[in-house]
Amino acid sequence: MSDQFLESLIAGFCLMLVFEGVLPFLAPQQWRETVTRIAQANDATIRKIGLGSMIAGVVLLYFLV
Repeated sequence: MSDQFLESLIAGFCLMLVFEGVLPFLAPQQWRETVTRIAQANDATIRKIGLGSMIAGVVLLYFLV
C-alpha cells in the first residue's frame, strides 16, 4: 500500500468517527430512541438499512472522486 492511500484511509476513518459523533452530541435523546428502535428491528430490516447505507456511500464516493 502506498503512503498516500494509507493516509486517505485513515483520514476517511477519522471523518467517519466525526460524522458518527454528531448526532449523539447534538440530540442524544433522539439518537438513543433511534438506536433502540433499530436494535429491536429484525435482521432483514437491519440488513436493508446497512445495504442502503453502503450503496449511498459508494454512489456519493463515485460522484465525488
